[in-house]
Amino acid sequence: MSTETNKSQNKEDYILQDNKKTKFGAGFIIVVLILLITAVAISGIYFEWF
Repeated sequence: MSTETNKSQNKEDYILQDNKKTKFGAGFIIVVLILLITAVAISGIYFEWF
C-alpha cells in the first residue's frame, strides 16, 4: 500500500503532467496566443502603425 501512495504522491508533485488535459490546455493556450499575435499584427498593418 505504501508504494501505491508513493506513486500517487509523485504524480501530484508537478503541475505539467503528461495527460490529455495538460496537452489540450497547452495546445489551446498556444493557439490563442498565435491568434492574438496575428490579430495585433493585422490591426497594426490596417491602421498603418507599422
